[in-house]
Amino acid sequence: MNDAEKAVVVKNLERRFGAFVAVNRVSFEVAKGEIFGFLGPNGAGKSTTIRMLCGILAPSGGSGTVAGFDVRTQSEEIKSHIGYMSQKFSLYEDLTVEENIDFYSGIYRIAPEKKQQRKEWVLEMAGLRDHRHALTRTLSGGWKQRLALGCAILHEPPILFLDEPTSGVDPNSRRQFWDLIYDLAGRGVTIFVTTHYMDEAEYCDRIALIYRGELIAEGTPETLKTQFMQEDVLEVACERPQEAMEEIRQLEAVKEVALFGRSLHVVAVNGEAAARAVAERLRAAGFGLERVEKIPPSMEDVFVSLIEAHDSAEQAAQEVEQ
Repeated sequence: MNDAEKAVVVKNLERRFGAFVAVNRVSFEVAKGEIFGFLGPNGAGKSTTIRMLCGILAPSGGSGTVAGFDVRTQSEEIKSHIGYMSQKFSLYEDLTVEENIDFYSGIYRIAPEKKQQRKEWVLEMAGLRDHRHALTRTLSGGWKQRLALGCAILHEPPILFLDEPTSGVDPNSRRQFWDLIYDLAGRGVTIFVTTHYMDEAEYCDRIALIYRGELIAEGTPETLKTQFMQEDVLEVACERPQEAMEEIRQLEAVKEVALFGRSLHVVAVNGEAAARAVAERLRAAGFGLERVEKIPPSMEDVFVSLIEAHDSAEQAAQEVEQ
């Protein structure tokens, strides 16, 4: 990827708050027109990173560019070339839908002759034509989400930063929101999205996994599943899965076991040996067993595995130092 194709470049980016390291020497690149997912649990450093990239927070170390502008010295230029949607939806509850759009048109200094055209585009895109005079506080979470997205892209920015944009909205609204993101990416907009929803990672072109301020893996969803997940994953469908989980945890062949809906996901180095051990253990303990089968890992399986490996390596390093 040459420089002309890069929307975001980050090298050893760091942010400290006193002795606490929130973001620890993170490096990655985002191509123009790409949907780039920044995935991690709450408190991992996702929002801190996005705030540095948006020119809201100064880095403590490292370097980076967004739309070709330096995150350290050109924060105002960055702000005029990006859209930013925070997880709390920066809307004014006491204004109507239309008044919120008018307010952001002024903030972004949209030319008077373009304001009406852009307003109508946002109302159409968000499906809010019939709600244009409604007070924003009366809207559902899904409608507020779409309005916030519309306000963030009024000025047609080439790069859009979305910080936990689907947090707190229902699954149907999440799916509809991602349809809008796909549409924007299809128009050439670069999308940088942070999320802790593992299933949303599947919608991204590439993903970076961040944990305790460190980047622990990066690649396409398929790459992460095939190259970073060394263990096998089994799906176990049985009676009383919560109780069965405690039985399975005691097996030497099993590394991890977690509840996934009404079934269990079991992580093991040797899937075949683990499947036999699980089946024998559950039947001996009187659990009705429907099936035990090897399945492709989910992003959550991959993330849990990588976190476990990271923590084990960190613990080993600490023991060596002692």
